[in-house]
Amino acid sequence: MSDQNMQVEMSINIKAYDIDAMGIVSNIVYIRWFEDLRHLFLDKYYPYDVMMGDGISPILMKTEVSYKSPLIISDHPTAICKIVNLGNSKWEMEFVVKSKDTIHCTGKQLGYFYNLKTRKTSPAPSILREAYNELKQASQN
Repeated sequence: MSDQNMQVEMSINIKAYDIDAMGIVSNIVYIRWFEDLRHLFLDKYYPYDVMMGDGISPILMKTEVSYKSPLIISDHPTAICKIVNLGNSKWEMEFVVKSKDTIHCTGKQLGYFYNLKTRKTSPAPSILREAYNELKQASQN
């Protein structure tokens, strides 16, 4: 994942309740981490109070997960989320969970923006579009 994208990174502290009967992180936990990352991303680029003031919310349409290598409770992975496509109203994010040189999981989420008042699809917020376009232009130069 390139630094020329809108992205966030977080360290993960694996908890006992993240582990399944086989002693590895349960598959569903990765999706929870994706959600944590998406919220961290929004905190950085489109804070909740601004979002609610605009009356716009991101809506999740699809999550894809590819499990690569299991994690155990003593691992200390890092997770990264970046936006890879921002259309008129749709968005696409990619995720990776890794520790050192090992990728444990990759994923993708697709969604759109939703106007809470009209209950219809909304254009992507200008604050996100401007940041996205600025980084996109910088990466092309």
